[in-house]
Amino acid sequence: MRQIDRHSRLSALWLFILLNILFRDIHQFVMPGFLESFQDGSFNGVAITEELMLLGGIVVSVPIGMVLASLVLVRRVLRPLTGLAAALTTVTMVPPAPRDLDDLYHLTLQLGAMAAIVWSAWRWPADAAAAEAVR
Repeated sequence: MRQIDRHSRLSALWLFILLNILFRDIHQFVMPGFLESFQDGSFNGVAITEELMLLGGIVVSVPIGMVLASLVLVRRVLRPLTGLAAALTTVTMVPPAPRDLDDLYHLTLQLGAMAAIVWSAWRWPADAAAAEAVR
């Protein structure tokens, strides 16, 4: 397998997670009764408010921001930021228990990619010489 630098690998993994989140959400629109459930201003018994929509925007901004941050930030800053972003994103992915097989499938993919992100950031050597030794 071709060696990919750590910045590009992390960015690609964050993009993979983001695309899975977005596709899963878009995919829900074709489920029978999904759109009708929004007509009363709630979803699964939770009122859809401006604050909830803002929270949703903030939550999805984390992986969006990490796609770029992974490419431009130095290891010293990126490594702890990756841990924080991974924890926040995982906490928001897991609580809504999968309702059907495609939800479980996307959650499994996302958690696998998140594990790869955490592993890659954790094992990131502090200097170039150490990085070459790890390859």
